[in-house]
Amino acid sequence: MGHGGDVIAELTADHREVDELFAQFSDAMPGSADRKRLVDAITIELVRHSVAEEQHLYPAVREHLEEGAALVDKELADHARVEELLKELEEREPDATDFDRLVVKLRTEVTAHVDDEENHLFAQLRNHVHPYILESLGEKVRAAKKTAPTRPHPAAPSTPPANKLLAPGLGLVDRARDYITGRGR
Repeated sequence: MGHGGDVIAELTADHREVDELFAQFSDAMPGSADRKRLVDAITIELVRHSVAEEQHLYPAVREHLEEGAALVDKELADHARVEELLKELEEREPDATDFDRLVVKLRTEVTAHVDDEENHLFAQLRNHVHPYILESLGEKVRAAKKTAPTRPHPAAPSTPPANKLLAPGLGLVDRARDYITGRGR
């Protein structure tokens, strides 16, 4: 969950972690409980990652990059599509007829988003934002992931200040549900 380094290193490490979970999903037996466990793990990582970006990275992008508002609007639209897919998957069992199709769609969305961030947004941040700020954002992102929700909440706000106020409470409820159900172990 916390990898260290500046915000770019932290988020890139998250991306590789999710890539690995998708690879494990592909290797798991179709319809198996293992596939459901892996989708739960993917969901937990993606939700934490997205919430942290929305709380800390995207406000910094708006502030420091000339076209920041447009970039953030696109990223938030990507997050909304992914969160809707995660919500659909949360309601499905691994043997549902559309489970694998939804995972493929999710992976496609996530891969496109990651590619865009790593090849465009992160390069702009590296070129236009002071390393001290990037380090500080890395620390904030790591802290946010610790209290972030672990389940999709498509109706929750995705911009400050509302997201910063609500996310820890949603995260607490999600972690309690996860503990009771054994999800994410």
